[in-house]
Amino acid sequence: MLRLGSGGVFETELLESQPGLIVVLFKGTGAKALFENEGGGHRWQRIPPTEKRGRVQTSTVTVAVLDPEQRGQFKLDDKDIEIKASRGSGPGGQHRNKTESCITATHIPTGISVRIDMRSQNQSKDMALKVLSAKIGQLQAREAQNSREKLRKEQVGSGMRGDKIRTYRTQDDQVNDHRTGRTWKLSKWVRGDWQ
Repeated sequence: MLRLGSGGVFETELLESQPGLIVVLFKGTGAKALFENEGGGHRWQRIPPTEKRGRVQTSTVTVAVLDPEQRGQFKLDDKDIEIKASRGSGPGGQHRNKTESCITATHIPTGISVRIDMRSQNQSKDMALKVLSAKIGQLQAREAQNSREKLRKEQVGSGMRGDKIRTYRTQDDQVNDHRTGRTWKLSKWVRGDWQ
């Protein structure tokens, strides 16, 4: 549980942690509004206790704020599907040659098509719709992943010193937001009192 001095209370869940990458999920009313502008470069400046000459060390952290992925099977709309029945091919004797048990289902908006040839037309149709739904779901998931990756890259930027949204200076007890020009006390900021 994370409680911010600005009034927000959020559940936090660590989804992934490895060197150079931490993925955290924030759940709670207003979490999106509170964190959506945090994407970008964050620069942390400090004088380490082992530093004898008072030199400032700078670390940069890049942050991306993304909505959780929405996953689920694609729901086909009947008006978007064209279904054609035909005779099957291959072994099967007279039954296969006389019945139209092969189904070709095409999703008109995407042009994705599947052809299923089972013993009965109903079996073929059911399986064709399942396979078509799965294929379109994969396509949408791939497009969503590409879109998320593009959004992440836009937020993270190059990670260079000049590519920053905020600087935290421990030696001055100060936080500077480079987009708005606002300044806060670092001691208040780390307690969540920054609204």
